[in-house]
Amino acid sequence: MNNLDCRDHPYFAEIADTPVSAHIFIDREGKITQYVPFNKRAWHAGASEFMGRQRCNDYSIGVELEGCDDQPYTDEQYMQLAALTVVLMRQWPAITRNNIVGHCHIAPDRKTDPGPTFDWKHYFDLLEQSV
Repeated sequence: MNNLDCRDHPYFAEIADTPVSAHIFIDREGKITQYVPFNKRAWHAGASEFMGRQRCNDYSIGVELEGCDDQPYTDEQYMQLAALTVVLMRQWPAITRNNIVGHCHIAPDRKTDPGPTFDWKHYFDLLEQSV
C-alpha cells in the first residue's frame, strides 16, 4: 500500500525501492483483500521459475497468506483460499491443481512461503470438495 515508514526499522530502508505486491492477501481471520486486478502483473514472486518458464510474475496470480513459517495457518485462511481457487479455476481453466505452487517452489533460494506449516493436503482436500 506504499505506506511503510522506512525510518521504523533499518531493514525497511534496505527494501524501500523493491517493488512488492500481490493480487490477493488473506488475513488470519480469512478476510480477503485484493490489491492488484487478476489481469494485471503483481510483483509477488520476483526472480522465479516454474516448469522451465522464468518470470512467474508475468503469468501467475499471487496470493499471500498472513503468517510465518513456524505458525500454522487458520481454518478460515484455508477455506477462503480454496473458495478463491475455485473461482480462479473457473475463470481460467489453465489453472489446475498441478500448477498451484508456493513461492518456495518457484524461488526456493529466496523464498520459503507458505512454509512448512502449510498443509497442502488439507488445502487440496478443501479444493476438491469445493469443485
